[in-house]
Amino acid sequence: MTLWNFAVRPLAVLALLLSSGLQVSAQDNRYFTIGTGSTAGTYFPVGSLIAAAISRPKGSSPCDEGGACGVDNLIATAVTSRGSFENIEGIVEGRFDSGMAQADIVAWAYQGEAVYTGKGKFPELRAIANLYPEFVHLVARKDLGIERVDQLAGRRVAIDRPGSGTRINALLIMSAFGVDHDGIQAVSAGPEAAITGLLDGDVDAAFFVAGTPSVAVTELMDTGLFDIVPVSGVAADQLIYTNRYYSAGSVPGEAYGLSEDVPTIAVGAQLVTRADLPDELIFQITAALWRPENEQLLHSGHVAAQRMHLEKAIEGVTIPLHPGAKRYYQEKGLLE
Repeated sequence: MTLWNFAVRPLAVLALLLSSGLQVSAQDNRYFTIGTGSTAGTYFPVGSLIAAAISRPKGSSPCDEGGACGVDNLIATAVTSRGSFENIEGIVEGRFDSGMAQADIVAWAYQGEAVYTGKGKFPELRAIANLYPEFVHLVARKDLGIERVDQLAGRRVAIDRPGSGTRINALLIMSAFGVDHDGIQAVSAGPEAAITGLLDGDVDAAFFVAGTPSVAVTELMDTGLFDIVPVSGVAADQLIYTNRYYSAGSVPGEAYGLSEDVPTIAVGAQLVTRADLPDELIFQITAALWRPENEQLLHSGHVAAQRMHLEKAIEGVTIPLHPGAKRYYQEKGLLE
């Protein structure tokens, strides 16, 4: 049986398992939550795949017989959220056991720097793995002729909601190109609302930071009414130089039916947790995440998950690894 985990409460998952015929007892299983993001983004579908990969409820068939290859007696659930900031907040407050977040936001939260200056440090954060690169998608209406970031000045721009990593990226990028928050008509809208705003003509452009293909961007590009604007040039190079969490990347043209790739900025998506979670639990979760038997599950889902590879699991990790995860990577020869 393959357990597919959606944004549901553990009791709902238990009901699903019972209805499927598995003999499951609440006392026999441990629940593990993963904060993700909007259903129109990348975190939620990839987080759901991860949850499926690491789950193995009591009563599952053996892994070698087609059953779940996760952690014995573990039920993981992907929970929708507003993204990186809310996930980190949820982890620290104990609402989430883990969460997905951008590498830059993770580092700033741990160090109490940049957007977290004056808000305190979160030294209890620990990394489980680097997952895949996320790309900045700047989508704009074709009829407006927006070809550069600096042409956003005076426009109605959706920069996502407070609490999202996308919002921080959008503001940093626009600032690097000489466009500050007061220089646009900022629209605080999540991916779903941004799509609606663009389609209704109430929004001129919107930022989406996601692995490719993004559901939100795909929906827009399929209409033929929008362009993906490059985030490149001297200003982008300077931003990458001053922010070690960013790198030069390209939105793959084939992901959206474009004739060529679009240069942009990339940032790593990471899976993080708290230091106080048991070492053995995180070791088992890390091992399940990278188990060869689960590779087919991960790579048969969202394309972003196809970029998840064990050999890149600690690349760009910006905070200390959880001891359980560290032990796994040491045993695999990725760390001394």
